[in-house]
Amino acid sequence: MTQPALPNVAAPTAPEFPRVFWIANFMELLERAAFYGFYIAITLYLTDLVGFTDKETGIVVGVFVALMYFLTPFVGAISDSIGFKKGLIIAFVLLTAGYTLLGLFHTKMLVIGVLFMIAVGGSFIKPLISGTIAKVTTQENRARGFALFYWVVNIGSFSGKTFVPFIRIGAGLEYVNFFSAGMSLIALVFALIFFKQEEVTHKGKSVSEVARSLVKVLTNLRLLALILIVAGFWTTQYQLYATMPKYVIRLLGEDSKPEWIANINPLIVVLFVVLITKLMSKRKAATSIFVGMLLVPVAALVISLGQMIENSVGPSLSVFGLFSLHPLTLTLIVGIALQGFAESFISPRYLEYFSLQAPKGEEGTYLGFGYLYSFFAAIAGFILSGFLLDKYCPDPKTLPAGLTAIQRAAYYQDAGHIWYYFIGIGLVTACSLLIYTSVVNRNDAFKAGTAS
Repeated sequence: MTQPALPNVAAPTAPEFPRVFWIANFMELLERAAFYGFYIAITLYLTDLVGFTDKETGIVVGVFVALMYFLTPFVGAISDSIGFKKGLIIAFVLLTAGYTLLGLFHTKMLVIGVLFMIAVGGSFIKPLISGTIAKVTTQENRARGFALFYWVVNIGSFSGKTFVPFIRIGAGLEYVNFFSAGMSLIALVFALIFFKQEEVTHKGKSVSEVARSLVKVLTNLRLLALILIVAGFWTTQYQLYATMPKYVIRLLGEDSKPEWIANINPLIVVLFVVLITKLMSKRKAATSIFVGMLLVPVAALVISLGQMIENSVGPSLSVFGLFSLHPLTLTLIVGIALQGFAESFISPRYLEYFSLQAPKGEEGTYLGFGYLYSFFAAIAGFILSGFLLDKYCPDPKTLPAGLTAIQRAAYYQDAGHIWYYFIGIGLVTACSLLIYTSVVNRNDAFKAGTAS
């Protein structure tokens, strides 16, 4: 998934940033290509190659992604104590070894253990690379530095998902892991040879301090409610990886390329997030987030229409007379584009709004867990996806043998109903945010009146 952007994206000149800045960004590009190339195929790998059911796959991947986001603040504290160079070496050793093992071995328990290894390695990357960017930029060029970093994240995501279909279709699912291992190995070489540890100018938090901050967040009902509401949005966003790949391949065939369809999301974000952020800059953060959340049920509704349109016009639909697409492909492209716009409204303003809900003077303590929504969204999104796929779009291997094409199609005639659930989640999320902002505004106004 893409991370929030900063509004200033003017391209910096090379002398403006030190050499380590560019090395860190290059390692980020490689790591993102590796991760998203692996991530878009992970549910297919676990079901088709390892042998997990859809339900089991949802649980395994949900816990894997949730663990990676949960560990990030803690390994960030460890990295502050051992140094960024050592942290990067540990991360890329774990990732290279993990992806390689997934390519070589496909037994269930071993795969679960290796996924834990990858989760630990992956959890190092965000605090280490973003921390390096923060350390080597100045107040004058930090916005441009993080804007460039944000673009690199999306370029890595886009490129990884672009190349993976050729590997998956041409060589096999296991070779996707070798692609990710290769990208991680190159990054490891750069960490070992070219990355130089910057002088530590401040003492970071200890692991125990991070744990105390987590307890504070989880016991602050105002912040916890906001995290859970935003988790509703990301539960739907995670379907790009949880549901969509299997949905496309099971309905359109093994040669389909769901990876390319998923790329619509980062493409839209890269092209429009700066413009949307600028247009909404004079609006309250909550307003921008609410607009984004209203787009979520619309996106899910559009995706759900694919089968209905196919039943009406057949398997080919002309697009303005220029080219033809399968109705499922077209509705997915439009729906995922809408999700990209939703993310562009929400992500840049979320941390701003989150910080406003934190106790005054303690914003920094709480912001470290601002992304805790990913923990809840991953568990809910992937586990729900497993059950929905099993019900509406089942694994072909689980169907009775000897079915005719018509009989087989009957098992998938309601596959589009999966997206109805996410229409509901989107509506509940938007309404919950509306209620939340109303309640907190009323409480803040009451406190202000009492204080005066």
